[in-house]
Amino acid sequence: MEINEKEITNCSNMKKLIIISHPLVKRDLTILRDKRTASHSFRAVLRRTASLMAYSVTEDLHLQEVKVETPLAKTKGYIVPIPIILVPILRAGLGLVGGFVEVLPNARVGHIGMYRDEETLKPVDYYLRLPNKLNHSLVLILDPMLATGGSAAAAVTVLKNKGAKHIKYVCLVAAPEGVRTLTQAHPDVKIYTCALDRKLNKKGYIVPGLGDAGDRMFGTEE
Repeated sequence: MEINEKEITNCSNMKKLIIISHPLVKRDLTILRDKRTASHSFRAVLRRTASLMAYSVTEDLHLQEVKVETPLAKTKGYIVPIPIILVPILRAGLGLVGGFVEVLPNARVGHIGMYRDEETLKPVDYYLRLPNKLNHSLVLILDPMLATGGSAAAAVTVLKNKGAKHIKYVCLVAAPEGVRTLTQAHPDVKIYTCALDRKLNKKGYIVPGLGDAGDRMFGTEE
């Protein structure tokens, strides 16, 4: 069960949360939630959903006017002047990159490797590779799940320490606990998601969620 928009509006911790409610996104999220969806279908739908999400995530981009010549006449056009950097959190975040690159072909891609300790539920980092000029770019952190929020907050901290100033966090499904943690740690970061689910279970999984996105994407479920 998802939390409805009225509940979100009335919660002060949710002011930076943007829910992408396009009908096609809701359709695809249903496929991704379904436990019967095979890995190859999960990957394909995840990529398609990411492309749809990219439009909402970038709808506030500032444009620069330029001149362009069509086969018939000169006219004005527009370009996106700010560089865009995609930073998936390994490994599940990789599933969102392809869809975003289709819409943002000039985007550069960095990587942050983190995993959640199953006993402490705290993030543990193991890999970092980022493009330069973070301070002049829009940085989009990509991760299918915003669960406890620990990895998300840690990733934002890493990027800020490297100079990033304009960061957005993009996920498929979020839990209220994760939104609160990320918002309290980084109140300047907007969070984009397709659904705000009800809660976390005792193991830190989002309920109803869609299971472990990385396992479902790569076919490594037990």
